[in-house]
Amino acid sequence: MGIHLPGNGNLRVNFYPHIFLDGLCPAYNTIVMIFRILIVDDEPEVCSSLCEILAENGYDTDYLTNPTLVFAYLQENRIDLILLDIRMPGIGGIDLLEQIRGNHPDTGIIVISGFATVEHAVKAMKYGAINLLTKPLKISTLLIEIQQFFSSRIIRSKVSDENSIVTADPAVNSIVSQVKVAASTPAPVLIQGESGTGKELIAEMLHRHSKRAANPLTKINCAAIPEHLLESELFGYEKGAFTDAKEKKTGLLEYADKGTVFLDEIGDMSIHTQAKMLRVLQDKQFTRVGGIHPIQSDFRIIAATNKNLKEEVARGNFRKDLYYRLTVVEINMPPLRERSGDILLLVNHFIKYFNSVYEKNILNIGPRAQKALEQHIWPGNIRELKNVVERAVIFSPGNTIDLSCLPEQYRSIFSSPETEEFSNRYDSVSREIIMDALSRSNGVRQEAARLLHISRKTLYNRMRRLNIQ
Repeated sequence: MGIHLPGNGNLRVNFYPHIFLDGLCPAYNTIVMIFRILIVDDEPEVCSSLCEILAENGYDTDYLTNPTLVFAYLQENRIDLILLDIRMPGIGGIDLLEQIRGNHPDTGIIVISGFATVEHAVKAMKYGAINLLTKPLKISTLLIEIQQFFSSRIIRSKVSDENSIVTADPAVNSIVSQVKVAASTPAPVLIQGESGTGKELIAEMLHRHSKRAANPLTKINCAAIPEHLLESELFGYEKGAFTDAKEKKTGLLEYADKGTVFLDEIGDMSIHTQAKMLRVLQDKQFTRVGGIHPIQSDFRIIAATNKNLKEEVARGNFRKDLYYRLTVVEINMPPLRERSGDILLLVNHFIKYFNSVYEKNILNIGPRAQKALEQHIWPGNIRELKNVVERAVIFSPGNTIDLSCLPEQYRSIFSSPETEEFSNRYDSVSREIIMDALSRSNGVRQEAARLLHISRKTLYNRMRRLNIQ
């Protein structure tokens, strides 16, 4: 079939198949880019095999074995990239390339052939092909070519805000799809994940795509407000309810009527307040502190926490009945260390934003700085990465962020002779964490993946890399 897959089956290729850029509010454009690839080759086996491989890597693919149908197809479908065979019956690939470029100048084309010559290569480049690859195709080379083409498109795309969901990670792409489905319903949503993983952005996206988007999104951080004040903030209070209650206060739940309430860090809410919130969710009404008259308020609850609420329930720190009320829809945000392919996407995203904030003109990031950022574990997740990029943009003297622009702890990871030892230490930590999860799940890998807040596929890949049987 002219296709060679890597023998060990463990090829690691960075690619950017799906990019979701979702701004903070309706004032910003929402851009959803799903890259589509068309394969044009008169060998059906080659087409179907390539489609399968590219689909596994997250691309939307289709193929034609009759080159004369290409123009009709392009009139009906948006295609970002074409893989074009050079020798086909009816019309030659070079002639077809010239015509496609004339009518669809924004569509990228990679020419493939088992009979390539220097003349073919020169003509292919002359007519704007990205590259000419020879059969049998080396899949790793092809995927890198595709990744580089789409990466350049991402970098050229305009981003309007730094707080956007930017990802090429399949798990996060799946979350985005779930969010857009769940948004149209009134169901409560619980978002779990480490600090800095983007839980608040998901809450904002849920509200923005809901039928309540024209009404308030009311946020409250349950960990930042003392328990004795949290109830007053949520439910409000009547004049004279306590010593300092000089005037009646409208609570956030009342204010949020017809809108959405976002309870951040709900895992820190006291058991006493949890009981009151459960009653609110059950009865759809509440009373102000010091009041006797029930108040009706139609709001949707979205909650978030950096704790594992199921474990908190087991420890007696969180009410089981409230937990089940909140988890009609449950979303688990993966940490940045589990989506390493997103690091450079996010770096470029934040560079653009901070260029506009600080009136800079950073064009790229140097290879040593890039490698240092890719090697970092990111315990602070996306929030930490954003802060690092902001500092680098500020202190970069030219138009490139190099290693010297990064804080010391990031430079030392790259420059230290103990880099390999550091990597081994990280692997040992990962091994210890995985082994603990497997022990707690009695060896059930799906349950271990749930405990680690990662997909089963991610767990399998990590176990294979660490040689865990």
